[in-house]
Amino acid sequence: MNTSELGWFKSSYSSAQGDDCVEVAVTEQAIYVRDSKDVTRKPFAVGQGGWAQFVTFVGDH
Repeated sequence: MNTSELGWFKSSYSSAQGDDCVEVAVTEQAIYVRDSKDVTRKPFAVGQGGWAQFVTFVGDH
């Protein structure tokens, strides 16, 4: 899959200066995460179940 064609969006926690940004793209198969400062690096992917667990964990801490 060519991930550059996905609909990427930045985290709502990203700074206003544009640094320290995480971008996420959602597909039926996976959630993709990348560093917006280096979009040439391969993003990592996690299944929807794993992503839900991560979001729940982060929300609790």
